Amino acid sequence: MYIPKPFLVEDWKEITTFFDRNPAINLVTVGKDGTPLASLLPAVWKSDQASEENYGTLYTHISKGNPQWKEISNGQIGLAIVQGAQAYVSPSNYEKKLTDHKVVPTWNYQKLHLTGVLEISEDVDVLRKIVFELTDFHEQGREKPWSASETDPDYMKAHLQGIVAITMKVTKVETKFKMSQNRSDTDQKQIAKDLQSSEKLEERVIASEMKRIQDLG
Repeated sequence: MYIPKPFLVEDWKEITTFFDRNPAINLVTVGKDGTPLASLLPAVWKSDQASEENYGTLYTHISKGNPQWKEISNGQIGLAIVQGAQAYVSPSNYEKKLTDHKVVPTWNYQKLHLTGVLEISEDVDVLRKIVFELTDFHEQGREKPWSASETDPDYMKAHLQGIVAITMKVTKVETKFKMSQNRSDTDQKQIAKDLQSSEKLEERVIASEMKRIQDLG
């Protein structure tokens, strides 16, 4: 991923927290005929024992009806894209708009790329573990968390037969928060103020993230 220095994120807690807030991936692979394939999938990233060139393991599953999994060979390299909020930034927010008019629109966003080695499995125990972990992750914090163990066993068995497990041994992590950090402090504050007043939820999220990042210095 192209990441100019002002937008580069290297803080590990910042990166993993971003994933936990956006726990879905666009899994990109290349088919046997060279065709790029992509699917949006829920995922869990076990990143607590990361080290150089070993950044934990990503777990997800895909429907057997989705042909992408049949195009994945064990040991193949894949790319998991995690997309956060994004927003259009109007040049009307820039100081220079009132002077030399050398301004153009831009786009603010947050994105994480995980690259690694893929493995597919139809093993029922592997699939059950992934389904339970995904469910537990999303149910945490609810007043009455639901557990996958409450599902009728036969129904669960039938469900597991319809999906395929995909794991990724993550070897590369790239994180980019493009939040107008290359603009003046005045411009950044005006952009955040403008986005905060938007009717679009994503733009208000970007405004909050811009303020948070500015406060971090």
